[in-house]
Amino acid sequence: MRSVPRGACIALGAALTAGALAGCGLAIGPAPSAVQLQVTRDFGATVLHSSGALHAGAGETMLNLLAGSLPVSAGSGGQVQRLDGLPGERSAGGADAAASWSYYVNGVLVSKPPAGRSVHAGDHVWWDLHDGVQAAGTQVVVGSFPEPFVNGVEGERLPVRVECVDAAGYACRAVTASLRDAGVPAAIAAVGSGGAPETLRVMVGPWDRIGGDLEAQSIARGPRVSGVYARFSADGRALTLLDAEGRAARTLQADAGLVAATRAPKEAPVWVVTGTDDAGVELAAHAFDRAALRDHFALALSAGSAIPLPDAASAR
Repeated sequence: MRSVPRGACIALGAALTAGALAGCGLAIGPAPSAVQLQVTRDFGATVLHSSGALHAGAGETMLNLLAGSLPVSAGSGGQVQRLDGLPGERSAGGADAAASWSYYVNGVLVSKPPAGRSVHAGDHVWWDLHDGVQAAGTQVVVGSFPEPFVNGVEGERLPVRVECVDAAGYACRAVTASLRDAGVPAAIAAVGSGGAPETLRVMVGPWDRIGGDLEAQSIARGPRVSGVYARFSADGRALTLLDAEGRAARTLQADAGLVAATRAPKEAPVWVVTGTDDAGVELAAHAFDRAALRDHFALALSAGSAIPLPDAASAR
């Protein structure tokens, strides 16, 4: 397994034991092998099916896994056309979608038709029916946490690096502890420690301190580019939440947080645990766990509330 460059590592303190790392890379035992299947609609807002632990046979495809749990029909190209009685309709031109089925494995979008994608041990498979126009850029979602940190991407487990503005602060310690609780040791580094295309990165800190990162910058360009339905103001002190059409739904000011993920072509996913200020970052770090993130594409936080993204406020 590849390891994170030693120069990027910072003392881990009490968050991880010394034996948990090997050269600040992964040195962990076998990952869980049970497969999970989740089916939702409208960006995870409605759960249609949630399996317990499933066993996938050798060579089993994603389509076979799906057909073993729900009624499904697929076209000649292997793409799902109808699932659990719900169609995924594409326009005549094929470029726009009123609503279409997309699937994510360990939180990462899979473009290969499910008939041609094998199931790997431990895969968390999530199908969602949603408007595909703005969501074209949604390559990564946070709702399969602790994936992809546990079982990785395309069957390959990757090193994990937590990049913190304040390595000794609550937010950094909370994020690292949550990964540790999931059995994932992680190196801790300063923000902007250098590119690592085969390392899963989690950036922790106020947006005005991490938003300049080359991969994080895509969030400022909207969901068609980053897949994240939120946008920070130029100074990072305001967080505008977007609806499914990419329109502004509401704006949060002080003490607002965000947990989201994005992915550039040929790069590993990058997660952000961020906010308009330190208090917002702490809210986001507190939500960096399975219970808070489950079934959400991304999650915004404000005092007393957690807001799944896209924001449905304008639809109410």
